[in-house]
Amino acid sequence: MKFKLATVFAVCAAVALGALDAVAPAGAAPVKKTQVAKRKVGKVGIGKAVVKRADRRIEAHESDNLLLKSAAVVVQDQASGEILFEKNSDAVLPIASITKLMTAMVVLDAQQSLTETLTIGSEDVDMLRGSRSRLAVGTRLSREDMLLLALMASENRAASALSRHYPGGAQAFIVAMNHKATAIGLKDTHFSDPTGLTAANVSSARDLTKMVAAAAHYPLIRQLSTTSERAVTVGKREVTFRNTNTLVRNQAPGWEIAVSKTGYIREAGKCLVMQAWLNNRPVVIVLLDSLSRMARTGDATRIKHWIENASAGGHSPRAVLGRRATAG
Repeated sequence: MKFKLATVFAVCAAVALGALDAVAPAGAAPVKKTQVAKRKVGKVGIGKAVVKRADRRIEAHESDNLLLKSAAVVVQDQASGEILFEKNSDAVLPIASITKLMTAMVVLDAQQSLTETLTIGSEDVDMLRGSRSRLAVGTRLSREDMLLLALMASENRAASALSRHYPGGAQAFIVAMNHKATAIGLKDTHFSDPTGLTAANVSSARDLTKMVAAAAHYPLIRQLSTTSERAVTVGKREVTFRNTNTLVRNQAPGWEIAVSKTGYIREAGKCLVMQAWLNNRPVVIVLLDSLSRMARTGDATRIKHWIENASAGGHSPRAVLGRRATAG
């Protein structure tokens, strides 16, 4: 009895402290205490905006089939809306170039000519981080090619040029981005620029499942974001641009990726969002703040294998996992 009472008191105390995020299924082996690795909380000031960076929590329960390295994760069965797996899903984090999915939606909503020629100007040069670009000032491309390079190759100058050529200019474009976010039900999301170079562009993994689902309704976004590579005439020479998502570029077996976007700035870590068809069902995968490009790709691959193995056994992925990893 003493042992049982001690156990009850220990569990109650852990729940009160928010340390238990789920209870192991009946008959399962005891789950070891979560090992939490925290990175220092930092503040990034962009003008008046200050983004407080969330702690990194890497969960490492031995009973899990998923040991994901990304700090915030959501895996959603888009057909049913069921969340199959989540981890720190409500943490509001910088999203870097995931921003460009919203940029593309706002451009397409305006119904401007896709064949109109746009010009890269000095205003499009990244003065915040000094990031490199293969689009020199003066480069002239169609609006569709600018969209392609923004989505496929994550070209910041292309995204910036798209916003400048919007009715009312860049400031009107940012207003439209935030209006669109509200319209599709994003509650944790805010945009301050069209590229994602500023850490003031923030969202949660939960919100981003909605943003990816909305982007999937645009056939051109599906096509351009999953283009493996494309040769584009820049000035007097032909330049080959490649997709920043290696899962798209290398045509990994078993992947049917319908929407893809990567992102990276120092404050956001490596990010990846996708809509992919797995076992003939659309699944949205959101991975935020991973340590490296290999880590985010590895997380996506583990999720794919997990879903496939669960389906092969006639179970839902969540049943196989036995629990959901939630924000601590």
